[in-house]
Amino acid sequence: MPISRTLSALALAGLIVAPLGALAQDRMTRNAIAARQGIFQNYQLMLVQLGGMARGNIEYDAETAQAAANNLVALTTLEARFSWPPGSDNASVDGTRALPAIWENFDDVVAKAMALNAAATELAAVAGDGQAALGPALGAVGGACTACHDSYRASN
Repeated sequence: MPISRTLSALALAGLIVAPLGALAQDRMTRNAIAARQGIFQNYQLMLVQLGGMARGNIEYDAETAQAAANNLVALTTLEARFSWPPGSDNASVDGTRALPAIWENFDDVVAKAMALNAAATELAAVAGDGQAALGPALGAVGGACTACHDSYRASN
């Protein structure tokens, strides 16, 4: 095959493969966003149960409270780096409220995530001890959530 045909074939292959790589990257980014949003939806599901019990809107049930608190601990221990690839912020992709500041201050984000895990662990230690025990421990979890959201999540 003459060199010009070989170069033409390589160039054509590059034109085909490059967009496929970009599509795969876009799919990976969208999957990562969906995964982290799913984790946050699970947080919310557990917190609605616990908050409802703490406020008396849902009848307190020790087993349910303990399960929800244990789930929060499990969720906060997930290895999350796969859910936070660079370029998955709200300036780069529609459908997320993650601010670009996350990737500029990732050590702080990690510290805030560790604080959330610590608060969830403290909540799990008292969740089965009665309705009165939920409020203060749940407040610490809410504070940990707010600390991260204030800096790293766009408002609605």
